[in-house]
Order: sequence, then C-alpha cells, then structure tokens
Amino acid sequence: MRPRKIPLRKCVASQEMLPKKELIRVVRTPDGQIGIDLTGKKSGRGAYLKGTAENFRLAKKTKALDRALKQTVPLEIYDQLEREFVSVEEQFLAAKAREDDADGE
Repeated sequence: MRPRKIPLRKCVASQEMLPKKELIRVVRTPDGQIGIDLTGKKSGRGAYLKGTAENFRLAKKTKALDRALKQTVPLEIYDQLEREFVSVEEQFLAAKAREDDADGE
C-alpha cells in the first residue's frame, strides 16, 4: 500500500511550500467578508499563511493578502485579523504539538 500524499500549499507571505495542516487559511467569502478559517472548509477564495504572527506582519507589509484574495483589504480588517491571528496562533501551535506527539508514538 502506498503512503498517503500530503497536500501542500504555499504561504503567501514567505512563499514556502508547507503541508496544509501547518498553515492557517484566511478566506474571502462570496459576500466579501474576510476572516480566519481554521476548518479549511469555508466557501470562498482562500490564502494560506504560516502560523506565526511574524509571518502575518510580513503579509500585511507586502500586501500579500490583497493579491491572494484579489481584493483590497482595508487596514481595519488587517488589524482585526492580526488580533484574531494572535489568539488563533496559540491554539494552532498547541494542536500541531499534539499531532506531532501522536505521530511520534
């Protein structure tokens, strides 16, 4: 039996190809709202970011989300996303650590 292929996605800020589970998805829904999608299943145009606040700041500085979501992202939305990103980052890193522990056993 062949090993399962791991889906890879590119971080819009760092341009690194990483496994999808190591990235956080930012989505623009069909009605134009922008938010963080932890499930990866919300409908709309998505952009992936490495799960660090430093990477988010890089995306903000280079306007990588504007290009990836094909819509100008207002500064208020960036500020709101940054607050959400910091809170989500801790949950994301904790979940990743649990998965790594489970894989190691």
